Amino acid sequence: MTREEHLVFCKKCTNRTLDMQQGMLCNLTGLKADFAPTCSNYSLDTSIEERLNDDKHLQREDIITLVSDENLVKIKAEQNLPAAIFGGLCAGIIGALLWAVITTATGYQIGFMAIGIGAMVGLATGYFGKGIDLIFGLLGGGIALLSCILGNFLSVIGAIATYEELGYLETLVLFDYAQAIPIMSETFSPMDILFYAIATFEGYKYAFRKLTEKELSQSNK
Repeated sequence: MTREEHLVFCKKCTNRTLDMQQGMLCNLTGLKADFAPTCSNYSLDTSIEERLNDDKHLQREDIITLVSDENLVKIKAEQNLPAAIFGGLCAGIIGALLWAVITTATGYQIGFMAIGIGAMVGLATGYFGKGIDLIFGLLGGGIALLSCILGNFLSVIGAIATYEELGYLETLVLFDYAQAIPIMSETFSPMDILFYAIATFEGYKYAFRKLTEKELSQSNK
């Protein structure tokens, strides 16, 4: 174990002591920690746990760094990729439909909708998937981007349906899908790239499991 991994436990142990020259030491041995993977003299300082932040969620990188290898395996065992795909797709489809409805109703293409879709997809992917592996972030980002494109396309369908005085489903059936890319490119603006990029980033960022310092401490017991 590295010094940083040792300190995760030492900072919460009642047998810790601080040396101004060497840093955190074991009060029983007077030495720096050298246990691997557990310490037989470890005694949890409950007052430390009470002061741990139970509101702010840690980033994926922090969780991987702070948690022990044993508990990291346990956390990863709770990951569920199929559930993450299901949750992300459901959120993406709902977001795309909302985008189309709002755009059709207002007559304006609202780029900020893409940011909302990205957050929705990411949060749903993280909630259902409980993942910390990189694949969950890539999944969230990918679904978010595809959902934005779908929302844009459905907005075009809505505009055509309104103009031609047709039903939405009827327009979907009659639409010449070979013209989808040319038509969408006409409504596309450089600013959309920024919104799509933000949506993809949010889909990635929020797709990982959320754990607080207190929850992480409890999992290390």
